[in-house]
Amino acid sequence: MALHGGQFTRMRIPVETFHLDNGLFVTLSEDHTAPIVAVNLWYHVGSANERAGRTGFAHLFEHMLFQGSAHVGVNEHFELIQRAGGTLNGSTWLERTNYFETVPSNELALALWLEADRMGELLPAMTQEKLDNQRDVVKNERRWAVDNQPYGTMLEKMQELVFPPSHPFQHSLIGSMEDLSAASLDDIAQFFTTYYTPDNAVLSIAGDFDSEEARKLVTKYFGPIPKGKGKPPLPPMNLPPVFGGWLREVVQDNVSLPRLFMAFRSPIFGSEEYYDASVASAILGMRKGSRLHRSLVRERQIAADAGAFTFDLAKGTDLMVVDVTARPEVSVAQLEEEVDREIELVYREGVAESEVKRAIALIETDLVVSLQSAGERADRLSMFATYFNQPGLINEQADRYRSVTTERVNDLISERLGEDNRASLLYVPKEGVETESVLAAAGTG
Repeated sequence: MALHGGQFTRMRIPVETFHLDNGLFVTLSEDHTAPIVAVNLWYHVGSANERAGRTGFAHLFEHMLFQGSAHVGVNEHFELIQRAGGTLNGSTWLERTNYFETVPSNELALALWLEADRMGELLPAMTQEKLDNQRDVVKNERRWAVDNQPYGTMLEKMQELVFPPSHPFQHSLIGSMEDLSAASLDDIAQFFTTYYTPDNAVLSIAGDFDSEEARKLVTKYFGPIPKGKGKPPLPPMNLPPVFGGWLREVVQDNVSLPRLFMAFRSPIFGSEEYYDASVASAILGMRKGSRLHRSLVRERQIAADAGAFTFDLAKGTDLMVVDVTARPEVSVAQLEEEVDREIELVYREGVAESEVKRAIALIETDLVVSLQSAGERADRLSMFATYFNQPGLINEQADRYRSVTTERVNDLISERLGEDNRASLLYVPKEGVETESVLAAAGTG
Protein backbone atom coordinates (compact mmCIF):
# COMPACT_ATOMS: atom_id res chain seq x y z
CA MET A 1 0.00 0.00 0.00
CA ALA A 2 1.15 3.55 -0.62
CA LEU A 3 -0.06 7.11 -0.33
CA HIS A 4 -0.61 9.02 -3.55
CA GLY A 5 -2.43 12.28 -4.22
CA GLY A 6 -4.24 12.16 -0.87
CA GLN A 7 -5.72 8.76 -1.67
CA PHE A 8 -4.72 5.25 -0.68
CA THR A 9 -3.59 3.24 -3.65
CA ARG A 10 -4.25 -0.46 -3.34
CA MET A 11 -1.29 -2.76 -3.02
CA ARG A 12 -1.96 -6.15 -1.54
CA ILE A 13 0.67 -7.53 0.80
CA PRO A 14 1.92 -10.78 -0.79
CA VAL A 15 1.14 -13.73 1.48
CA GLU A 16 2.25 -17.33 1.02
CA THR A 17 1.60 -20.04 3.60
CA PHE A 18 2.59 -23.62 4.23
CA HIS A 19 2.62 -26.12 7.10
CA LEU A 20 5.39 -28.43 8.19
CA ASP A 21 4.48 -32.01 9.10
CA ASN A 22 4.99 -31.14 12.78
CA GLY A 23 2.23 -28.51 12.57
CA LEU A 24 4.30 -25.31 12.32
CA PHE A 25 2.28 -22.71 10.38
CA VAL A 26 4.59 -20.62 8.18
CA THR A 27 3.70 -17.36 6.45
CA LEU A 28 5.94 -15.64 3.91
CA SER A 29 5.75 -12.11 2.51
CA GLU A 30 8.43 -11.08 0.02
CA ASP A 31 9.30 -7.40 -0.38
CA HIS A 32 12.60 -6.42 -1.96
CA THR A 33 12.44 -2.66 -1.35
CA ALA A 34 15.07 -2.80 1.43
CA PRO A 35 17.83 -5.37 2.07
CA ILE A 36 16.40 -6.56 5.39
CA VAL A 37 14.26 -9.47 6.51
CA ALA A 38 12.09 -9.88 9.61
CA VAL A 39 11.54 -13.18 11.38
CA ASN A 40 8.60 -13.30 13.78
CA LEU A 41 7.54 -16.28 15.87
CA TRP A 42 4.23 -16.28 17.76
CA TYR A 43 3.45 -18.96 20.33
CA HIS A 44 -0.25 -19.25 21.12
CA VAL A 45 0.34 -19.02 24.87
CA GLY A 46 -0.01 -16.10 27.24
CA SER A 47 -0.93 -15.41 30.82
CA ALA A 48 -4.43 -16.78 30.12
CA ASN A 49 -2.92 -20.28 29.86
CA GLU A 50 -1.38 -20.19 33.34
CA ARG A 51 -3.00 -22.06 36.19
CA ALA A 52 -3.72 -20.75 39.66
CA GLY A 53 -0.60 -20.61 41.80
CA ARG A 54 1.67 -20.62 38.78
CA THR A 55 1.15 -17.18 37.27
CA GLY A 56 3.84 -15.31 35.38
CA PHE A 57 5.20 -18.34 33.48
CA ALA A 58 4.58 -16.94 29.97
CA HIS A 59 6.45 -13.75 30.84
CA LEU A 60 9.19 -15.69 32.65
CA PHE A 61 9.72 -17.65 29.44
CA GLU A 62 10.19 -14.43 27.51
CA HIS A 63 13.36 -14.15 29.60
CA MET A 64 14.30 -17.84 29.73
CA LEU A 65 14.31 -18.19 25.94
CA PHE A 66 17.25 -15.79 25.74
CA GLN A 67 19.30 -17.81 28.24
CA GLY A 68 20.67 -20.28 25.75
CA SER A 69 19.72 -23.61 24.24
CA ALA A 70 21.62 -26.77 23.31
CA HIS A 71 23.90 -25.04 20.79
CA VAL A 72 23.62 -21.40 21.91
CA GLY A 73 25.20 -19.94 25.04
CA VAL A 74 23.66 -17.59 27.59
CA ASN A 75 22.86 -14.26 25.87
CA GLU A 76 24.56 -15.54 22.69
CA HIS A 77 21.28 -15.10 20.80
CA PHE A 78 21.55 -11.37 21.43
CA GLU A 79 25.24 -11.29 20.59
CA LEU A 80 24.94 -13.17 17.29
CA ILE A 81 22.03 -11.09 16.00
CA GLN A 82 23.56 -7.78 17.04
CA ARG A 83 26.94 -8.73 15.60
CA ALA A 84 25.17 -9.47 12.32
CA GLY A 85 23.70 -5.95 12.33
CA GLY A 86 20.22 -6.97 13.46
CA THR A 87 17.77 -6.19 16.24
CA LEU A 88 15.67 -8.55 18.32
CA ASN A 89 13.31 -8.78 21.27
CA GLY A 90 10.30 -10.58 22.69
CA SER A 91 6.97 -9.67 24.26
CA THR A 92 4.22 -11.32 26.27
CA TRP A 93 0.50 -10.65 26.32
CA LEU A 94 -2.63 -12.29 27.73
CA GLU A 95 -3.10 -14.52 24.67
CA ARG A 96 0.32 -14.90 23.05
CA THR A 97 4.08 -14.67 23.37
CA ASN A 98 6.28 -13.60 20.48
CA TYR A 99 9.95 -13.43 19.59
CA PHE A 100 11.31 -11.45 16.67
CA GLU A 101 14.45 -10.44 14.79
CA THR A 102 15.11 -8.05 11.93
CA VAL A 103 18.40 -8.76 10.17
CA PRO A 104 20.22 -8.00 6.91
CA SER A 105 18.86 -10.21 4.14
CA ASN A 106 21.93 -12.44 4.04
CA GLU A 107 21.46 -13.37 7.73
CA LEU A 108 18.04 -15.03 7.41
CA ALA A 109 19.51 -18.48 8.04
CA LEU A 110 21.07 -17.29 11.31
CA ALA A 111 17.77 -15.92 12.66
CA LEU A 112 15.88 -19.08 11.70
CA TRP A 113 18.51 -21.39 13.18
CA LEU A 114 18.50 -19.49 16.48
CA GLU A 115 14.70 -19.62 16.77
CA ALA A 116 14.61 -23.31 15.86
CA ASP A 117 17.35 -24.22 18.35
CA ARG A 118 15.47 -22.73 21.27
CA MET A 119 12.15 -24.18 20.16
CA GLY A 120 13.58 -27.68 19.83
CA GLU A 121 16.56 -27.66 22.19
CA LEU A 122 15.86 -25.35 25.14
CA LEU A 123 15.35 -27.97 27.84
CA PRO A 124 18.83 -29.56 27.65
CA ALA A 125 20.32 -26.17 28.49
CA MET A 126 17.82 -25.22 31.21
CA THR A 127 19.35 -25.23 34.68
CA GLN A 128 18.28 -24.32 38.19
CA GLU A 129 20.87 -21.54 38.14
CA LYS A 130 19.32 -19.99 35.02
CA LEU A 131 15.83 -20.27 36.48
CA ASP A 132 16.90 -18.64 39.74
CA ASN A 133 18.71 -15.88 37.87
CA GLN A 134 15.82 -15.03 35.54
CA ARG A 135 13.27 -15.33 38.31
CA ASP A 136 15.22 -12.64 40.17
CA VAL A 137 15.36 -10.55 36.98
CA VAL A 138 11.57 -10.76 36.61
CA LYS A 139 11.05 -9.93 40.29
CA ASN A 140 13.21 -6.84 39.85
CA GLU A 141 11.28 -5.96 36.70
CA ARG A 142 8.09 -6.24 38.70
CA ARG A 143 9.48 -3.98 41.43
CA TRP A 144 10.64 -1.30 39.00
CA ALA A 145 8.11 -1.50 36.17
CA VAL A 146 4.99 -2.30 38.19
CA ASP A 147 5.16 -1.83 41.94
CA ASN A 148 7.37 1.29 42.01
CA GLN A 149 6.38 2.84 38.68
CA PRO A 150 3.70 5.57 38.77
CA TYR A 151 0.48 3.97 37.53
CA GLY A 152 2.53 0.79 36.89
CA THR A 153 -0.10 -1.48 38.44
CA MET A 154 -2.75 -0.30 35.97
CA LEU A 155 -2.86 -3.45 33.83
CA GLU A 156 -3.17 -5.97 36.64
CA LYS A 157 -5.58 -3.84 38.66
CA MET A 158 -7.72 -3.36 35.55
CA GLN A 159 -7.69 -7.12 34.93
CA GLU A 160 -8.75 -7.75 38.54
CA LEU A 161 -11.50 -5.14 38.33
CA VAL A 162 -13.15 -6.10 35.04
CA PHE A 163 -12.75 -9.90 34.84
CA PRO A 164 -14.36 -12.40 37.25
CA PRO A 165 -11.91 -14.25 39.55
CA SER A 166 -12.30 -17.50 37.59
CA HIS A 167 -11.62 -15.90 34.21
CA PRO A 168 -8.27 -16.63 32.47
CA PHE A 169 -7.71 -12.91 31.85
CA GLN A 170 -8.16 -11.95 35.50
CA HIS A 171 -4.70 -12.57 36.95
CA SER A 172 -1.50 -10.56 36.57
CA LEU A 173 0.48 -10.81 33.33
CA ILE A 174 3.86 -10.48 35.06
CA GLY A 175 2.83 -12.81 37.90
CA SER A 176 2.94 -12.55 41.66
CA MET A 177 6.12 -12.68 43.73
CA GLU A 178 4.77 -15.75 45.54
CA ASP A 179 4.05 -17.68 42.35
CA LEU A 180 7.43 -16.78 40.85
CA SER A 181 9.15 -17.97 44.04
CA ALA A 182 7.22 -21.24 43.97
CA ALA A 183 8.09 -22.10 40.36
CA SER A 184 10.24 -25.23 40.14
CA LEU A 185 12.42 -26.45 37.30
CA ASP A 186 9.90 -29.26 36.69
CA ASP A 187 7.05 -26.70 36.49
CA ILE A 188 9.01 -24.73 33.93
CA ALA A 189 9.89 -27.80 31.85
CA GLN A 190 6.27 -28.94 31.80
CA PHE A 191 5.03 -25.51 30.73
CA PHE A 192 7.60 -25.41 27.94
CA THR A 193 6.85 -28.88 26.56
CA THR A 194 3.12 -28.12 26.64
CA TYR A 195 3.10 -24.77 24.84
CA TYR A 196 6.41 -24.07 23.06
CA THR A 197 5.85 -26.59 20.30
CA PRO A 198 5.73 -26.18 16.51
CA ASP A 199 2.02 -27.06 16.34
CA ASN A 200 1.31 -24.19 18.77
CA ALA A 201 3.35 -21.63 16.82
CA VAL A 202 3.30 -19.41 13.75
CA LEU A 203 6.52 -18.41 11.99
CA SER A 204 6.33 -15.36 9.72
CA ILE A 205 9.08 -14.07 7.44
CA ALA A 206 8.73 -10.68 5.74
CA GLY A 207 11.09 -8.59 3.64
CA ASP A 208 13.93 -9.21 1.24
CA PHE A 209 14.28 -12.98 0.81
CA ASP A 210 13.73 -15.70 -1.76
CA SER A 211 10.61 -17.74 -1.05
CA GLU A 212 12.02 -21.03 -2.26
CA GLU A 213 15.20 -20.62 -0.22
CA ALA A 214 13.19 -19.63 2.88
CA ARG A 215 11.03 -22.76 2.59
CA LYS A 216 14.15 -24.92 2.47
CA LEU A 217 15.69 -23.20 5.49
CA VAL A 218 12.50 -23.43 7.54
CA THR A 219 12.10 -27.12 6.69
CA LYS A 220 15.76 -27.81 7.49
CA TYR A 221 15.80 -26.09 10.87
CA PHE A 222 12.26 -26.55 12.16
CA GLY A 223 11.22 -29.78 10.42
CA PRO A 224 12.98 -32.17 12.85
CA ILE A 225 11.30 -30.66 15.93
CA PRO A 226 8.55 -33.03 17.17
CA LYS A 227 5.01 -31.76 17.56
CA GLY A 228 3.53 -31.34 21.00
CA LYS A 229 1.26 -33.72 22.88
CA GLY A 230 -1.60 -31.25 22.95
CA LYS A 231 -2.40 -28.39 25.30
CA PRO A 232 -5.22 -28.22 27.84
CA PRO A 233 -8.26 -26.21 26.72
CA LEU A 234 -8.87 -22.82 28.23
CA PRO A 235 -11.76 -22.48 30.68
CA PRO A 236 -14.88 -20.76 29.30
CA MET A 237 -13.95 -17.25 28.13
CA ASN A 238 -17.33 -15.81 27.17
CA LEU A 239 -18.81 -13.01 29.26
CA PRO A 240 -21.99 -10.91 29.00
CA PRO A 241 -21.60 -7.85 26.72
CA VAL A 242 -21.77 -5.47 29.70
CA PHE A 243 -20.58 -5.50 33.33
CA GLY A 244 -24.12 -5.12 34.64
CA GLY A 245 -23.26 -2.09 36.75
CA TRP A 246 -20.63 0.58 37.28
CA LEU A 247 -17.45 -0.94 38.72
CA ARG A 248 -15.08 1.33 40.62
CA GLU A 249 -11.74 1.12 42.37
CA VAL A 250 -9.56 3.86 43.84
CA VAL A 251 -5.81 3.26 44.09
CA GLN A 252 -3.72 5.40 46.42
CA ASP A 253 -0.30 5.48 44.78
CA ASN A 254 2.98 7.41 44.68
CA VAL A 255 1.76 9.61 41.84
CA SER A 256 1.78 13.37 41.45
CA LEU A 257 -1.40 13.67 39.37
CA PRO A 258 -4.76 11.90 39.55
CA ARG A 259 -5.38 9.63 36.58
CA LEU A 260 -8.58 7.90 35.55
CA PHE A 261 -8.80 4.75 33.44
CA MET A 262 -12.39 4.02 32.42
CA ALA A 263 -12.98 0.67 30.74
CA PHE A 264 -15.91 -0.77 28.80
CA ARG A 265 -16.49 -4.35 27.71
CA SER A 266 -16.12 -4.34 23.94
CA PRO A 267 -16.54 -6.79 21.01
CA ILE A 268 -13.63 -9.19 20.53
CA PHE A 269 -10.80 -8.39 18.15
CA GLY A 270 -11.56 -9.54 14.61
CA SER A 271 -15.36 -9.45 14.92
CA GLU A 272 -17.32 -7.05 12.71
CA GLU A 273 -18.35 -5.03 15.78
CA TYR A 274 -14.70 -4.74 16.84
CA TYR A 275 -14.10 -2.30 13.99
CA ASP A 276 -17.03 -0.17 15.18
CA ALA A 277 -15.51 -0.11 18.67
CA SER A 278 -12.06 0.70 17.29
CA VAL A 279 -13.49 3.68 15.41
CA ALA A 280 -15.42 4.80 18.50
CA SER A 281 -12.20 4.59 20.51
CA ALA A 282 -10.37 6.69 17.89
CA ILE A 283 -13.13 9.31 17.97
CA LEU A 284 -12.81 9.53 21.74
CA GLY A 285 -9.07 9.53 22.11
CA MET A 286 -6.88 9.20 19.01
CA ARG A 287 -4.55 12.17 18.57
CA LYS A 288 -5.07 15.79 19.51
CA GLY A 289 -8.19 16.24 17.38
CA SER A 290 -10.10 13.61 19.35
CA ARG A 291 -13.08 14.48 21.51
CA LEU A 292 -11.39 13.96 24.85
CA HIS A 293 -8.21 15.82 23.98
CA ARG A 294 -10.02 18.69 22.33
CA SER A 295 -12.50 19.15 25.17
CA LEU A 296 -10.57 18.21 28.31
CA VAL A 297 -7.02 19.20 27.39
CA ARG A 298 -7.32 22.08 24.96
CA GLU A 299 -10.64 23.81 25.63
CA ARG A 300 -11.51 23.15 29.26
CA GLN A 301 -7.93 22.57 30.49
CA ILE A 302 -9.02 19.88 32.91
CA ALA A 303 -6.53 17.25 31.73
CA ALA A 304 -2.82 17.16 31.04
CA ASP A 305 -3.38 14.27 28.66
CA ALA A 306 -6.28 12.22 27.33
CA GLY A 307 -6.56 9.22 25.04
CA ALA A 308 -8.39 5.97 24.37
CA PHE A 309 -7.44 2.52 23.10
CA THR A 310 -8.60 -1.08 22.80
CA PHE A 311 -6.80 -4.09 24.28
CA ASP A 312 -7.42 -6.11 21.07
CA LEU A 313 -8.30 -9.35 22.88
CA ALA A 314 -9.49 -12.08 20.52
CA LYS A 315 -11.22 -14.34 23.06
CA GLY A 316 -14.19 -13.78 25.35
CA THR A 317 -14.39 -10.01 25.37
CA ASP A 318 -12.21 -7.06 24.45
CA LEU A 319 -11.80 -3.86 26.46
CA MET A 320 -12.03 -0.25 25.34
CA VAL A 321 -10.20 2.06 27.75
CA VAL A 322 -10.30 5.83 28.19
CA ASP A 323 -7.17 7.24 29.86
CA VAL A 324 -7.20 10.79 31.29
CA THR A 325 -4.56 12.43 33.51
CA ALA A 326 -5.58 15.53 35.48
CA ARG A 327 -3.79 18.86 35.44
CA PRO A 328 -2.09 19.73 38.77
CA GLU A 329 -4.80 22.16 39.93
CA VAL A 330 -7.71 19.81 39.15
CA SER A 331 -9.24 17.81 41.99
CA VAL A 332 -9.90 14.10 41.86
CA ALA A 333 -13.65 14.65 42.03
CA GLN A 334 -13.55 17.18 39.19
CA LEU A 335 -11.51 14.82 37.01
CA GLU A 336 -14.06 12.05 37.43
CA GLU A 337 -17.01 14.39 36.89
CA GLU A 338 -15.57 15.82 33.69
CA VAL A 339 -14.70 12.45 32.17
CA ASP A 340 -18.13 11.10 33.13
CA ARG A 341 -19.69 14.14 31.47
CA GLU A 342 -17.81 13.53 28.20
CA ILE A 343 -18.74 9.85 28.12
CA GLU A 344 -22.35 10.62 28.96
CA LEU A 345 -22.46 13.22 26.20
CA VAL A 346 -21.29 10.81 23.52
CA TYR A 347 -23.57 8.09 24.96
CA ARG A 348 -26.66 10.33 24.80
CA GLU A 349 -26.00 12.17 21.54
CA GLY A 350 -23.80 9.78 19.55
CA VAL A 351 -21.16 10.90 17.07
CA ALA A 352 -21.30 12.69 13.73
CA GLU A 353 -20.41 11.29 10.32
CA SER A 354 -17.49 13.70 10.04
CA GLU A 355 -15.99 12.24 13.22
CA VAL A 356 -16.33 8.70 11.88
CA LYS A 357 -14.64 9.64 8.60
CA ARG A 358 -11.77 11.36 10.43
CA ALA A 359 -11.23 8.36 12.69
CA ILE A 360 -11.21 5.88 9.79
CA ALA A 361 -8.73 8.05 7.88
CA LEU A 362 -6.39 8.22 10.88
CA ILE A 363 -6.59 4.48 11.50
CA GLU A 364 -5.99 3.70 7.84
CA THR A 365 -3.02 6.05 7.68
CA ASP A 366 -1.44 4.32 10.69
CA LEU A 367 -2.14 0.94 9.11
CA VAL A 368 -0.48 1.88 5.83
CA VAL A 369 2.56 3.41 7.52
CA SER A 370 3.05 0.43 9.83
CA LEU A 371 2.96 -2.05 6.97
CA GLN A 372 5.95 -0.34 5.38
CA SER A 373 8.00 -1.95 8.16
CA ALA A 374 9.07 -5.56 7.57
CA GLY A 375 8.98 -6.21 11.30
CA GLU A 376 5.44 -4.88 11.71
CA ARG A 377 4.26 -6.75 8.63
CA ALA A 378 5.66 -10.03 9.95
CA ASP A 379 4.08 -9.39 13.34
CA ARG A 380 0.62 -8.80 11.88
CA LEU A 381 0.88 -11.87 9.67
CA SER A 382 1.69 -13.91 12.78
CA MET A 383 -1.22 -12.32 14.66
CA PHE A 384 -3.87 -13.08 12.04
CA ALA A 385 -2.49 -16.60 11.53
CA THR A 386 -2.42 -17.32 15.28
CA TYR A 387 -5.84 -15.95 16.16
CA PHE A 388 -7.81 -16.76 13.01
CA ASN A 389 -5.66 -19.14 10.93
CA GLN A 390 -5.89 -16.52 8.16
CA PRO A 391 -2.77 -14.37 7.67
CA GLY A 392 -4.40 -12.99 4.50
CA LEU A 393 -6.67 -10.91 6.76
CA ILE A 394 -3.80 -8.41 6.75
CA ASN A 395 -5.11 -7.32 3.33
CA GLU A 396 -8.71 -6.90 4.50
CA GLN A 397 -8.21 -4.46 7.36
CA ALA A 398 -8.58 -1.23 5.36
CA ASP A 399 -11.83 -2.46 3.79
CA ARG A 400 -13.19 -3.56 7.15
CA TYR A 401 -12.62 -0.10 8.56
CA ARG A 402 -14.05 1.56 5.45
CA SER A 403 -17.24 -0.48 5.88
CA VAL A 404 -17.86 1.05 9.32
CA THR A 405 -20.81 3.48 9.23
CA THR A 406 -21.92 6.23 11.58
CA GLU A 407 -25.02 4.19 12.38
CA ARG A 408 -22.93 1.18 13.37
CA VAL A 409 -20.67 3.29 15.61
CA ASN A 410 -23.65 4.88 17.33
CA ASP A 411 -25.25 1.47 17.83
CA LEU A 412 -22.03 0.28 19.46
CA ILE A 413 -21.94 3.38 21.67
CA SER A 414 -25.54 2.92 22.81
CA GLU A 415 -24.89 -0.75 23.61
CA ARG A 416 -21.52 -0.45 25.32
CA LEU A 417 -20.96 3.04 26.81
CA GLY A 418 -23.88 3.15 29.24
CA GLU A 419 -23.60 3.18 33.03
CA ASP A 420 -24.16 -0.58 33.08
CA ASN A 421 -20.82 -1.07 31.30
CA ARG A 422 -18.35 1.32 32.91
CA ALA A 423 -15.39 0.41 35.10
CA SER A 424 -13.45 3.25 36.71
CA LEU A 425 -9.91 2.68 37.95
CA LEU A 426 -8.87 5.93 39.61
CA TYR A 427 -5.31 6.66 40.74
CA VAL A 428 -4.93 9.33 43.41
CA PRO A 429 -1.82 10.75 45.12
CA LYS A 430 -1.22 9.22 48.54
CA GLU A 431 -0.88 12.65 50.09
CA GLY A 432 -2.57 15.95 49.41
CA VAL A 433 -6.06 14.65 48.64
CA GLU A 434 -9.09 14.05 50.76
CA THR A 435 -8.71 10.31 50.49
CA GLU A 436 -11.69 9.27 52.60
CA SER A 437 -14.15 11.32 50.57
CA VAL A 438 -12.68 9.98 47.34
CA LEU A 439 -13.00 6.40 48.52
CA ALA A 440 -16.53 6.99 49.69
CA ALA A 441 -17.49 8.57 46.36
CA ALA A 442 -16.08 5.56 44.56
CA GLY A 443 -18.08 3.17 46.68
CA THR A 444 -14.97 1.46 48.10
CA GLY A 445 -14.63 3.20 51.41
